[in-house]
Order: sequence, then structure tokens, then C-alpha cells
Amino acid sequence: MASSSSIAVRELPLFPLPEVVLFPGRPLPLHIFEYRYRIMMNTILDYDRRFGVLMVDPTQGEIANVGCCAEVIHFQRLPDDRMKILTLGQQRFRVLDYVREKPYRVGLVEWIEDQPPTQDLKPLADEVEKLLRDVVQLSAKLTDQKIELPEDLPGLPIELSYWIASNLYGVPYEQQGLLEMQDTSNRLQREGDILTQTRNNLAARTALKDALK
Repeated sequence: MASSSSIAVRELPLFPLPEVVLFPGRPLPLHIFEYRYRIMMNTILDYDRRFGVLMVDPTQGEIANVGCCAEVIHFQRLPDDRMKILTLGQQRFRVLDYVREKPYRVGLVEWIEDQPPTQDLKPLADEVEKLLRDVVQLSAKLTDQKIELPEDLPGLPIELSYWIASNLYGVPYEQQGLLEMQDTSNRLQREGDILTQTRNNLAARTALKDALK
């Protein structure tokens, strides 16, 4: 556990988004049209260009307690004061309290990080990456499309774990769980389980497709 001297606490404008989970190092493009968020963006663009992204459960209206800081790296103003922005995920945070809720939420947050690994994570990361490549290969075969992983796939285990988590589609609550984990090994193991299940499912569907030819 981090010592109290190493825990950084700050106020952060917050942007709740339905079923969207941002991870460190990953891009998130946004179209800003709500009046309150136009105010927020104009404020942060004059400051440090940072705000927090939190997932919202649209059915329950519940806002997650752990999110990821986003930094605006490019923006385009549209004629009616709407804005297109491109952000990049920075460090994760936990909301300690809400400082205010109008015109937009501002939270008192603490930064959170993964615990230092107690073992070499490279073998586990390599295993998970192989599963990822199997899934991509099977997806391409099943859909008769050219699907390739990027050449600059992250090499560090923690960065790879964030990349995989951000590219899991249609499972925002699973992504939120991965975001909240503070153990890289546990995150990679969970992703390995998900990818194994996906690979097995794709392999069965591909075998069936081949059998029906």
C-alpha cells in the first residue's frame, strides 16, 4: 500500500460517460455538445487540459468510483460552440468526494497505480499476447476479412494489459473491473481467461464453417 506521502490528491472536473471506460495510454475522441461540458472544456483548455472520465451505468444511473484522467491533445471548435476533441488516457483515479455538481461535476480524487510486481510478468504477458494473436487470426478467418494487430503493440506487461482491456468490445462492466484492478498479473490473467474463452468459441465456429463448405 502506498504511504500517505505518496498519495496525490487533487480536484478534477469529471465527465461521466455511458458504458465508456478509458484506460491509460489509450485515445478517446469525443464530441462535446452539452452546454455544461462546453463550459468545462473551455475552462480546462485554459488550465491543464485534464479531466476525469467515469463510466455510467445507463440503466441504474450509477457512476463508477474509479476512472481515468483524460488529457486533451487536439481540439477543433465548431461554428455553434460545439467541439471535437481527441484525448489520451493518463493515470487512473478514485473519487474520494464530490466538491460540486453544477454546472458540471468536480471531484476530489486520489491517483491509483498498480502494485509493484513480485515476479517477472514477461512470460505471462507473452502468453496473453499469443492468445490475442490467435483470436485475431481466427476472427479474420471466420469473417474472411484482413484483421491485423498494430505493429506497435505495447511491449511492457502493464501497457499491454491496458491495451487489451481497452479493445474488449461490448463488455464495459468487465472493462471497469479491469480498470479497478491494481495488480498487473491479475489483470493479465483475467484477460487471458477472456481471450481463451473467445478463442475456443471462434475455433468452434470456424470448424463448423469449414465443415459446412
